[in-house]
Amino acid sequence: MPSGIDNISMEMLKKALDASSARNRVISHNIANINTKGYKAFRVVFEDKLKQAVSGESLPLKTTNSKHLNDGTSLENLNYEIKKDNTTSMRTDGNNVDIDNEMTNLAANAILYNSLVSQANSRFAMRRYVISEGRR
Repeated sequence: MPSGIDNISMEMLKKALDASSARNRVISHNIANINTKGYKAFRVVFEDKLKQAVSGESLPLKTTNSKHLNDGTSLENLNYEIKKDNTTSMRTDGNNVDIDNEMTNLAANAILYNSLVSQANSRFAMRRYVISEGRR
């Protein structure tokens, strides 16, 4: 259970990395099914849930015991969601996968994933520096 600002931010980084990894799998699955009749694309929803959890619209309650009251919006309960997009159709066979959109989303997700990994690495490097070089 996270405590302290640094642990909370590491927990958010972990959740964001999980969502980005899932988004990569979903996009790859969508691309693989571009010629499947009637296939509907899937999307990963995470950023809106994260905004809602950290915006303060609903104050998350810190719990130290599973029997404590919880409004369900704390970071421990924050997870990505995979939704099927039934709203559009790109072709007459019912498939709604747009390869240009999928490739754009794949590139944007790769940039996001790399920036999240960079942030996590810099936090670990800072901890390593404090532990090993702090006495100098």
